[in-house]
Amino acid sequence: MNAVEIEEAISALAGQPFEPDEFPFAFLEAFGNKETTIKRLRSGASNKSDCGGLLQTNNIHIKVCPEGEVGAALADLKASPATAKAKAKFVLATDGKDFQAEDLNSGEVVVCDFADFPDHFGLFLPLAGISTVRQIRESAFDIKATGRLNRLYIELLKDNPEWGTAARRPAMNHFMARLIFCFFAEDTDIFAKADQFTSIIDQMSEKDSSNTHEIISELFRAMNTKIADREKAGIARWANVFPYVNGGLFSDSVDVPRFSRIARSYLLHIGNLDWKKINPDIFGSMIQAVADDEERGALGMHYTSVPNILKVLNPLFLDDLREKLEEAGDNARKLLNLRNRMARIRVFDPACGSGNFLVIAYKEMRAIEAEINERRGEADRRSEIPLTNFRGIELRDFPAEIARLALIIAEYQCDVTYRGQKEALRDFLPLDAMNWITCGNALRIVDRRGIRPPLAG
Repeated sequence: MNAVEIEEAISALAGQPFEPDEFPFAFLEAFGNKETTIKRLRSGASNKSDCGGLLQTNNIHIKVCPEGEVGAALADLKASPATAKAKAKFVLATDGKDFQAEDLNSGEVVVCDFADFPDHFGLFLPLAGISTVRQIRESAFDIKATGRLNRLYIELLKDNPEWGTAARRPAMNHFMARLIFCFFAEDTDIFAKADQFTSIIDQMSEKDSSNTHEIISELFRAMNTKIADREKAGIARWANVFPYVNGGLFSDSVDVPRFSRIARSYLLHIGNLDWKKINPDIFGSMIQAVADDEERGALGMHYTSVPNILKVLNPLFLDDLREKLEEAGDNARKLLNLRNRMARIRVFDPACGSGNFLVIAYKEMRAIEAEINERRGEADRRSEIPLTNFRGIELRDFPAEIARLALIIAEYQCDVTYRGQKEALRDFLPLDAMNWITCGNALRIVDRRGIRPPLAG
């Protein structure tokens, strides 16, 4: 099982009525334990617990306890001689209302309501033999969203097989990118109301999904039409509440695949997720797998971690910028010179994939710029670091599109962090139509002078 499949199984378990006797076995099943393994644990043949729980050697010691005794039960598990003898990696206690667990190697602790424990499933991925870094363990939302989008993608291709052909696949991928933007926008005040996009689809489309594609198409058409032109364009009143977005994201054809009832249901479930939690650092790499037949089998597992990205970016130019910031101190002129220099730096990734390196470089530079602005007494100043300074080339069309979308999301999140929600919203729409993420073969693409661009400078 991969991370996405495990998240789905854990979420399903948390949504079922709590059955004390069955929970430990169902928990292990969700992490890929085979039926024969569970059978041996049920029989007691391989259950090594000494305190009425379930102990799997080299893995986990679980105890379901009476209500209100979760803390004491977890302490008993940690102190249990059997836990040490079996070299358990984790201890877990729950009463169906509270949930507590600890990684005995790192000391990392989870304390939450039972219904919320799927948000922390990444801690337990070693139970499935998945070695992870901290970034993926903490990105339960990204994994959950990727899994839901993957199911929607497969369902849409099932009912629209022509959209899976080489000729139509780019249109399908572009459609998915539009959906991701709308889900993010409706949860971050970019759209006027929370869940506005999802709610209108729910209200205006038929339950049998017969006109779902028409409703979405009209919404996309509104977001591609300037406010002043909408009356002439005949935009439906219920779609006219959406802002003008464009920026290339909603331009060209507004063709939308037909939806089955299942696909419509998937779409509504995806929209009901909290998209404020999206992490553009790694989300791009994960969503890239949605559109890649070969990578879908390892969905959620292909990405370059932030620490590894910084091992490249820090010595390349970020460390130098931080040193210059330290040297500048509170000297307004030196700080201004550094800010001006940063505004001219262009970062180039010739095989950018879904944009991880570019997104991290942008976010790190925004953090340095924010510190400069703070020292100069200009904390709410608009950023002078343009997204178009972050250039990439990617052979496949969908990752190239997702890279641009990830940068757009990163810019908005940085503006909210450093300037506030009001200022971020004021400057966000319409999107800039310029795009420096090129879809093509990096070995064949050169600039107008016949010189490949430098990585950074």
